[in-house]
Amino acid sequence: MAVELPHPLFPEQAADEAARHAFFRDLKELVVAEVKPRIRERYERYLEPEFVARHGRPPRTAEEAGGVIVPDPSWRWYSALARAQHELYVDATAECVERQADVLTARCREVRAAGGAGSLRLDPSLVPPHYQSQVDTHCVPGGYFVELAPDDVYAAARYELGISLYTLGRHGSLNDSKGRTGVAFLRERFAGFSPRRVLDLGCTCGNSTLPYAEAWPHAEVHGVDLSAPALRYAHARSRVLGAAVHYRQADASATGYPDGHFDLVVSHILMHEVSTPALRAIFAECHRLLAPGGVMLHVEVPVRNALLDPFARFMADWDTEHNNEPFWRALHDLDLPALARDAGFDSASVFDLDYEGGGRAFINGRPWWLFGARRGAAT
Repeated sequence: MAVELPHPLFPEQAADEAARHAFFRDLKELVVAEVKPRIRERYERYLEPEFVARHGRPPRTAEEAGGVIVPDPSWRWYSALARAQHELYVDATAECVERQADVLTARCREVRAAGGAGSLRLDPSLVPPHYQSQVDTHCVPGGYFVELAPDDVYAAARYELGISLYTLGRHGSLNDSKGRTGVAFLRERFAGFSPRRVLDLGCTCGNSTLPYAEAWPHAEVHGVDLSAPALRYAHARSRVLGAAVHYRQADASATGYPDGHFDLVVSHILMHEVSTPALRAIFAECHRLLAPGGVMLHVEVPVRNALLDPFARFMADWDTEHNNEPFWRALHDLDLPALARDAGFDSASVFDLDYEGGGRAFINGRPWWLFGARRGAAT
């Protein structure tokens, strides 16, 4: 049976590919729903009590919890399986999209050539920062920057297919739950807020960008990313989905837009992908870009607020050690409100919370983590 595609540029899956992807999803369900919970059972029944017997107290930090978890067979079994299923996911999606890379590139080129809403502005002179270009993020060879051929869109198409499988389809057919969550929060938190211009930082293929164009159809919506393949795909994808978005290749810490140009600056799972100095610069850029009364909103994986006990914090760091997420752990310990204050935002405007509005949680019922602030009104 043919798999119905959410839009014409979505990578097609042959029967054998669909079967392989189904196996990956089932394996991930097994690892997450059955194997992983056994570690906490072992921890609470045996490992933590043994630590208490030796030290007279339970583990206080993620490092202490990890010290008793890692040697245990439950952890070793889970970690090996989790890494194996992740490598399967990367290989399977890469092979599927590489098979049709030329076709997808041609389709995107045709959409762009036909004209229409939105725009695409690439900068061939842009050099990605080393903390991005030197890491195969998510264990994907070449990360988001690999180009198989001129005008390539492979990296973004693989990302879109990959995220559908990685989230087990729970983020919607268009993988837009992050953007929809951001819209729901803004409407709930800031009654009557109606931005004239919106900027999405690190927009990748635009899946989280489009909900803002849908929510505020009269707004001018922009997206920036470091990856040319991602932006080519995002531009064509937005057009076939009927959205007018202006895409620009730029660093989120130095976008090139004028001061006070936007009423809303957003990002989606960007904070854990950037270094601490880069995040400081991004917050400063957000403040510079916002008009008085404008809002900065970052939608993130719940890697901090919802993970308060040492066991959960250690388990959340698996991606740092095994999934090429070098800044994931560091984000736990950053004083983000202080970074926002340093960037120029008033402390009273800062928000830092877990949120599951908009009809979608992150995954397995866990909320999204939202951080941001509002720029003060003109005086």
